[in-house]
Amino acid sequence: MKMLRDELDLRRKTEIHEVEERKNGQINTLMRRHEEAFTDIKNYYNDITLNNLALINSLKEQMEDMRKKEDHLEREMAEVSVQNKRLTDPLQKARDEMSEMQKQLGNYERDKQILVCTKARLKVTEKELKDLQWEHEVLEQRFFKVQQERDELYRKFTSAIQEVQQKTGFKNLVLERKLQALSAAVEKREVQFNEVLAASNLDPSALTLVSRKLEDVLESKNSTIKDLQYELARVCKAHNDLLRTYEAKLLAFGIPLDNVGFKPLETAVIGQTLGQGPAGLVGTPT
Repeated sequence: MKMLRDELDLRRKTEIHEVEERKNGQINTLMRRHEEAFTDIKNYYNDITLNNLALINSLKEQMEDMRKKEDHLEREMAEVSVQNKRLTDPLQKARDEMSEMQKQLGNYERDKQILVCTKARLKVTEKELKDLQWEHEVLEQRFFKVQQERDELYRKFTSAIQEVQQKTGFKNLVLERKLQALSAAVEKREVQFNEVLAASNLDPSALTLVSRKLEDVLESKNSTIKDLQYELARVCKAHNDLLRTYEAKLLAFGIPLDNVGFKPLETAVIGQTLGQGPAGLVGTPT
């Protein structure tokens, strides 16, 4: 048991020594690796630090340049602001002028279109004017011809009216004189007849017969007088109708009634009123 214990102790120690050697070898290996890794890390971080320092210095220089640029830009911005403030009024004025010019441009385009339309209408109007001038010349020639015809008709119509007035006046005078003569004769016959009846002392039957015959004669004479009065009225009505037609024609041709040179006179039957119908429809005078 002792020998076995010693052998086992020796083996244990040997194994422990081997384990410690392996441990020490691993520790040394790890320490060497750690030192290499630390060296690499230190070199890496040193490089990073150097790079960072260089970058910091570069950034400081850039910041200094940026600060200088910023100062320069601030000064320029201040100058630009001052210049902008100084140019604000001219800019607003230029904008107003541009707006006004745009309006004028719109007005110009509209005026241009209006001018084109006006030129087209002017051409049409000139053509219409030429046509109207030609029509005016034609109408002037026709008017001159119509004036000549009117003057000729006026001359003929005036002479015809004067002739008709003379004939009508003479005929009216003759008819009025016949009528007056017949009326006087009738009155004279009635007076004579009354005197004869008063002086004859006829019997009533003979007086009735004579009165009846006398009434028939008087009725015949009255009928003749009425016919003459009707004829006189018809002639006067025809004369008046002719005068009205003459005045209407003068007005239709544009001739004032004052330029005729004489004043036509209407005829009337004494004690009678003529109607407004045609001369052939004159009512029987009463």
